[in-house]
Amino acid sequence: MTRHVVPFMRLTPTEDAAAINEGIRRVIASGWFILGPEVEAFEREFAEASGASRAVGVGTGTDAIALMLRALGVGPGDEVITSPLSAAYSALAILMAGARPVFADIDRRRLTIDPAAAEAAITSRTAALLPVHLYGQAADMEALKAIAERHHLALIEDCCQAHLATSAGAPVGTFGSGGAFSFYPTKNLGALGDGGAVVTSDAQLADRVRRLRNGGQTDRYKHDEAGVNSRLDELQAAILRARLPFLNAWTTKRRALAALYRQALAIATFEVPPELEPGHVYHLFPVLSSDRDRMRLHLASSGVETLIHYPIPIPRQAALADLGPAECPVADDICSRLLSLPLYPALDPTDVMIVSRAAASHTSARAVTS
Repeated sequence: MTRHVVPFMRLTPTEDAAAINEGIRRVIASGWFILGPEVEAFEREFAEASGASRAVGVGTGTDAIALMLRALGVGPGDEVITSPLSAAYSALAILMAGARPVFADIDRRRLTIDPAAAEAAITSRTAALLPVHLYGQAADMEALKAIAERHHLALIEDCCQAHLATSAGAPVGTFGSGGAFSFYPTKNLGALGDGGAVVTSDAQLADRVRRLRNGGQTDRYKHDEAGVNSRLDELQAAILRARLPFLNAWTTKRRALAALYRQALAIATFEVPPELEPGHVYHLFPVLSSDRDRMRLHLASSGVETLIHYPIPIPRQAALADLGPAECPVADDICSRLLSLPLYPALDPTDVMIVSRAAASHTSARAVTS
């Protein structure tokens, strides 16, 4: 008898397959593959969906952060305060802009940057705050916006895991200068390759990001500043346009599956981080276990695939060792206990129950043997 396996994620198109194929066909038939009508249309449609007046398609979410920082004049000699719990690309984007990332510890319940820690990290060199909306739950943007205004800092949001998320009822990416989104295939709105976007309601910022993404050109072969080559291509834009109309329904499914997990895991001995924002979009569903590695092995033996997001706090990464130590004890603790359970729109509710029972059986086994 074949064992039932619950994969951590499925990336193959489902109900969106026909629309994706039509978008690809349309681009191939047009013969236009870079910065054409599909990108322009997607930028309009994604801006509207995100609650901003403008969007600029770029190569990756990392580029979206770096280009926004550059467009705001943040660079060498400047510091940008961000979270130690994220994919390392959040900090790498700051380095790409020539600035120095500074890490402020996280809120233990929300798992995003602690506003009090962020304010305590401000120095005369601080130019910007870069909160990360992690796992689909927004950072405390009302508090962070107040800090940015009080200290006259730029506020840029890393929204790469938070498509359609809200904070205090307002869309992420709209609290400060703008937001950076990723369309990596695993994201809530994913391309079939890399892609990213800046969303903003600042026309001047949008215009400068458009120049910087295209080599700093103001006209063909006329480079007025040293930009980069970071352009969302027409094929990926068409794929994202095909998928965008499904995003609301997919988000509803994610929330329903998360609610099912929360109900099924209500008596678990491990910790399920709380939902502090109704606008949580559940890019991932992490839990916290002091017995994380054994729990992961137990789930694997039960046919449940899991991942860890993220096992190493960014300040502990060897690539950032030159920055000097950053003491973030809450992030250190959380990273040692994090485990992500499967959650995606194509996941069947019965699979959620299979995962939950497997997790509970590990809890019961521990209780018997301890």
